[in-house]
Amino acid sequence: MESKADVEIIAKETVYKGYFQIDRYRLRHRTFAGGWTGELVREVFERGHAVVVLLYDPARDQVALIEQFRPGAYAAGWHPWLIECVAGIIEEGEQPDEVARRETREEAGSDPTDMIHVGDYLVTAGGSSESCRLYCARVDASTIAGTHGLAHEGEDIKVMVVDTAEALAMVRDNRINNAMAALAIQWLALEKARVRKEWLGA
Repeated sequence: MESKADVEIIAKETVYKGYFQIDRYRLRHRTFAGGWTGELVREVFERGHAVVVLLYDPARDQVALIEQFRPGAYAAGWHPWLIECVAGIIEEGEQPDEVARRETREEAGSDPTDMIHVGDYLVTAGGSSESCRLYCARVDASTIAGTHGLAHEGEDIKVMVVDTAEALAMVRDNRINNAMAALAIQWLALEKARVRKEWLGA
C-alpha cells in the first residue's frame, strides 16, 4: 500500500478536546489481496508531534537524563517518576531543532553545541498520530545539575548525569522503562564511536 488512494475516509469527527484531542475515524482501506476492508471505526489520540533529545558529553562519555512524574505511568500502576530524555511538543510553526534546543535549556539548563538528527518514529501507531524526532545533542555534562522545568506548565524535573555504560545498564535492568529513552540509549551504544569521532576527531 503506497498512497492515500488506498484509504477512504468515510467520516471524521472530534469526540474530545481538552489537554489532548481524540478524533473518531470511519474508514476503509485496500487489502493485500486487492479488495477493500469493511468499514472500520477507530479513535485516534491526537497528542501532537515531539522532539526527543539525548544529551551526550563525548569528552566524558556521559549522558544527562531527566526524571519527572508521568500520569500515564501512574494510571498503568507503574512507578510514576520515570527516567527519560529531554523531550517536548513541537508547536505549530516551530522547527524541530529549535524545539530541541529550547527544551534542553528548559529541562536541563544546558545549551547544545552540536546536534545530530538520529531519525523519526511513530510512538504507538495503532492509536495515536504522535511522532518523535530523535536528536543526540552535544553538551558539557559538568555544567548540568539540579532541578528544572517551567512552573506554569507544572514541570518539576530533576536532571542526572551518568556514564554511558551505566545508562545502558539502566535500560537492561528496567530502571529506564520508557521507549523513547531506551531507544536513544541503545542507538548511542551502537553509534558512540562514530559520534565521538565526529565531535572529538578521535
